[in-house]
Amino acid sequence: MELWLFPEAGALCLRTGSLGHHSKAFPRSPSPLESGPGTHKRLIPFPVQGESFSQGSCPSSPPHQTTCLPLPATGKHAIFRAVVCGEPGPRVHWHCSKGDLSNSGRYQISDSPGSKGYASLPLTGDTDLHRCTAVNTAGRPCSISFPPPRALGLHPAPLRPTPLSSSGVGVVWCPGRSSASRMGAGGAVDPLRPWSPLFLSWPQDGETAPYGFDNQTKHRLQHLGKQYQLQSRDLRPEDAAIYQVRVPDAGVSCAELEASAVLPQAVVPLACAHCGEQDNAVLEGTFSGPCPSATWHRRHRPLRLSDRYEVFVSSDGLTHRLLARRACFSDVGRYSLGTKLHACSAWLVVEAGKDKSLLTASTGHQHRKASKEGGSDVHGQRTDATRSPGSRHKPGAVGFSQEARGPTGHFSQGLADLEVQRGEAAVLSCTLTSDLGPGAWFKDGVKLSAQDGVAFEQDGLEHRLLIAHAEGTQAGRYSFGAGDQQSTATLTVHEPPVIAPDMMAKLREPLVVKAGEPVTMKVAFQSCLPVQATWSKDGAEVAGGDGRGAQVAVGDSSTWLCLPSASRKDCGQYSVALSSKGGSLQAELTLQVLDKPQPPQGPLEVQDGHGAGVCLCWRPPTDDGGQALRYYVVERRQAGLSTWLKVGEPPADSTTFTDAEAEQGKKYSFRVRAVTAEGPGEALESDEVLVAPEVLPGPPPPPAILSASSQSVTLSWTAPRGPGSARILGYLIEKRKKGRSTWVAVNQQPVPEKKWTVLDLRQGCQYEFRVTAVAPSGPGEPGPPSDAVFAQDPMRPPGPVRDLQVTDTLHASITLSWAQPDPQDGDEALGYVVELGDSASPQWSPCHAGTVPGTTYTIKGLRPREGYFMRVTAVNDGGRGPPTALDTAVQAMPVSVCPKFLMDASTKDPLTVRAGDTVRVPVHFEAASMPDVTWLKDGLPLPKRSVTSVKDGLTQLLVPAASLADSGLYAVMLRSPRGEEATYSFRLRVAARPRPPGPILLREGTLGSVIVEWVPSPDEADGRAVPLHYTVLTRSSPHAPWRPAAERLHTCRFTLVGVLPGHEYHFRVVAKNELGASEPSDTRQPWVVPRQPPDRVTVKAPSYQEPDLRQKPRFLVGLRTHLLPLGSECCMTCAVRGCPRPRVTWFKNHQSLAGDPAVYSTDLLGVCSLVIPNVSAEDAGKYKAVAENTLGQAISTATLIVMACSGCGSEPTRPWQSPEA
Repeated sequence: MELWLFPEAGALCLRTGSLGHHSKAFPRSPSPLESGPGTHKRLIPFPVQGESFSQGSCPSSPPHQTTCLPLPATGKHAIFRAVVCGEPGPRVHWHCSKGDLSNSGRYQISDSPGSKGYASLPLTGDTDLHRCTAVNTAGRPCSISFPPPRALGLHPAPLRPTPLSSSGVGVVWCPGRSSASRMGAGGAVDPLRPWSPLFLSWPQDGETAPYGFDNQTKHRLQHLGKQYQLQSRDLRPEDAAIYQVRVPDAGVSCAELEASAVLPQAVVPLACAHCGEQDNAVLEGTFSGPCPSATWHRRHRPLRLSDRYEVFVSSDGLTHRLLARRACFSDVGRYSLGTKLHACSAWLVVEAGKDKSLLTASTGHQHRKASKEGGSDVHGQRTDATRSPGSRHKPGAVGFSQEARGPTGHFSQGLADLEVQRGEAAVLSCTLTSDLGPGAWFKDGVKLSAQDGVAFEQDGLEHRLLIAHAEGTQAGRYSFGAGDQQSTATLTVHEPPVIAPDMMAKLREPLVVKAGEPVTMKVAFQSCLPVQATWSKDGAEVAGGDGRGAQVAVGDSSTWLCLPSASRKDCGQYSVALSSKGGSLQAELTLQVLDKPQPPQGPLEVQDGHGAGVCLCWRPPTDDGGQALRYYVVERRQAGLSTWLKVGEPPADSTTFTDAEAEQGKKYSFRVRAVTAEGPGEALESDEVLVAPEVLPGPPPPPAILSASSQSVTLSWTAPRGPGSARILGYLIEKRKKGRSTWVAVNQQPVPEKKWTVLDLRQGCQYEFRVTAVAPSGPGEPGPPSDAVFAQDPMRPPGPVRDLQVTDTLHASITLSWAQPDPQDGDEALGYVVELGDSASPQWSPCHAGTVPGTTYTIKGLRPREGYFMRVTAVNDGGRGPPTALDTAVQAMPVSVCPKFLMDASTKDPLTVRAGDTVRVPVHFEAASMPDVTWLKDGLPLPKRSVTSVKDGLTQLLVPAASLADSGLYAVMLRSPRGEEATYSFRLRVAARPRPPGPILLREGTLGSVIVEWVPSPDEADGRAVPLHYTVLTRSSPHAPWRPAAERLHTCRFTLVGVLPGHEYHFRVVAKNELGASEPSDTRQPWVVPRQPPDRVTVKAPSYQEPDLRQKPRFLVGLRTHLLPLGSECCMTCAVRGCPRPRVTWFKNHQSLAGDPAVYSTDLLGVCSLVIPNVSAEDAGKYKAVAENTLGQAISTATLIVMACSGCGSEPTRPWQSPEA
């Protein structure tokens, strides 16, 4: 572990690591030891194993904690420090393998009041184990050992410091590979193993320093690959402590920050200063404490004080000021003020001031005024001085005073300010008005010569200064003097950042790294102005400085892009744009990150080959890790096991594999890995799949008939699908005549083709064919039969159709009709094809799918009023005949039809409706084009309350809530565009139910009759009312129902005949019309005829003799024999008649079935039944039914035959036979 002090960065950086691995993650910067003595302070590191005393071995009571904190070695000495606590105070002894160290003059041991003990010894030759022992009266002694420096396993390397932020402390941890072999089992650090660094800031109690991963905490931990860096912001004197890092199995490394090393930091840092040429510039900074040893640097070099540079320090030693007098362009650069640890810097930028013009020496006052400003310019009135192709004037820099343009001036054209790019030619010229003798050129007051890299030319009175390739150091104030005259101008050289050619050559080569390693992309450049660097990846800017991702840094001569851990997503084209006030530059480089390939693209398809193995199929991985695939690794695992078995290595260009070793009837999982030079990638795993045993192929589809003749039929078919159909060896073909059940084999050996010509056919017979697939496991089930085909020669195509004509046309359809082709032109047509051609296109397109069986067809979906060509072709099995087309185009428009009404016999006239109801009268009509429809009522337009509508040959009249005023004669009139008219009229009658008739009058009529008269209903007097009639009803008592006596009477008189004396007659009269009946009108008193005394009548009842209906039993319907299979139900039924009613008894094989639980019998009105629910073989036999009464008996017999189950192949059970038989 090392401790470095940075004067410019103002930070403390603690690092620990191995030699040779730091340069991969951090750019190289000058070591603090290379800047000279007195500027930096370095503590030589010495790693020491730290331990903590357990409570059981501490010399203290009560228990306490004892901690040993190692210190770095100073110079050539090693310092060991142990902190011991205990009550009473313990005594400390130091030992080594050679004995006690207390009496040796080569060791210095000290005890401080804080219980600290030290031992110092030279490092040369003293590689030994040292031990510190502490003991007091409270307990047993305890000790701690300090192993030799080379036995700790950590060998820190002198790492180069990294410029950090203005106030930071960093600790870098990097376990190197070169030191792993020396660490052994006790100190090796595996970069793949997790570790937890422990940073101690207070040696008294051993607390852990709180740190984070962002800029919000004082201590910030950064991770770059295998290196770790701890930065501390705002370093203060109280931060002085011992910093140590602990790694499991790797020991402890530490370094101490002393309080004297924490120098004051900049409270007010330097700020960039801008001034004009020949003006004074001031840079000022303030520290937090007195710092008399602060030094000034210019362009990273100590600033030499002179009459132009003066340094001032305030009386309190806090504020430091630098004064630059008469600033010129050569003073541009970075200035820094630093102490031993802290530093701050700023830029000084000198800008061109306003133009100044002086007259000749005769104008003494103006000459003295100009001399105070550092020079004089005398210019002419012309401004088109000779310049280099890339030079330009600064805006506003060419101005001349009126006095310089006067007749007393000696310059007809003075020097003009000039701006050029670095490397371009620069030409400064001026022209005298007269020869003033030899002149001289000056730069910043220093006379120039040819050795300064410039050339002088003179052409008469014109003097020129030539610079072939302008550099940044040649920028400044130039003047030309002749005699006592002088002209001055400023030359500005814009110097963009420059990248060396060897660096550009390196950037062209791709940077190849492995995934997970830190990557540092460094681009070195040269620039004399501040440079800003912008890094981009694939056109998108890379944001750095978040502490976890990419880190972007810019120095004075280089810029870096650091990636803590490279991944495949970091691959791409990187570019860095360097920009300054002098211009910009862009460089590109390519980063390639090598990694293991991604898993192949899924899903991993697993197909059972059914005897041929398991077929796997996948897709190549989306990312091969930057290297070409070598091969794939296919592995297999049986269900229930955890071991994967390698089954094959297919090449990289193959994404399929067949595992022929998988056992049938078992479940397996498969996985596939892609392998490159980096090793195998992640695996693509499949679900478990069952390797099914071999199965027979399925039935093929019905074969298709390709051709037929009187001698042969050609068939074709497709392979079956499903399990067992993967490997087909061939097919077997069978034939049979239609209507028969026997199939005859066509071929004895399977044919591999899916096409076959069947021979040996009888001409004129109709045949069917079927195909059976044959696999290694055997032949499968036969497929369904084909369509029946006749073994006869092919048919001839039919002839052309005849009499093609258009029978009807509408707006979107055209109907065609034709006659069948002439039989002499070909065979009979089996169908027709109707084709349509647009008038704008010569191509024909079918109007339907398949064929049309009839000789008429309607083409629909046409565009109205557009012409079409049509043709019809007859087809049969022999092919298509010649087409027949219409000569002219036919337009899709209806045929002109005169308007007419389509009224049927169900239409009522007049139409009677009830008042208050809604009236809707639909009237259908027919017309070629939509006519004008007009509705009238009694010859006048309809009232406003009536509504009419017209749509698609239908017009309607709607009268809501009809009243008596709506009655009348309605008419609807149709008028076509050509003036043709049609009229339909009907009468609408609106009526209500009639009012009841008046009172009823009864009077006696002839013998046995009564006359009923009543006052007519008031509606009879209304001529508009609907004709009505009357109904007369009678009843015999007040509570009896009314019965009609007469209906549809159109008079108010009715005579009831057949009136019986002594009976009451009540009468009711109701008026009726088509809409209903009125309220009834009843009689108040019933009509009664007096009863006459009856005559005496003697009635003699007739006598008769009862017939004899007795008879003996006889069967109307007898039993019948039953033939049934096993397990079915048997029901034997018969019908018997007899008087008295006979009793029926059932027998089987002359044994009574009464009480048998396996059967049951019923007798319903002489219909007798015997039911056996589940027939078995024992139920077969001879059954009889015996009917008996007092007059005799009757017998009916039947036999039950039980058959075995279907497919069992057993013989039917023989019926029972009597022994006599």
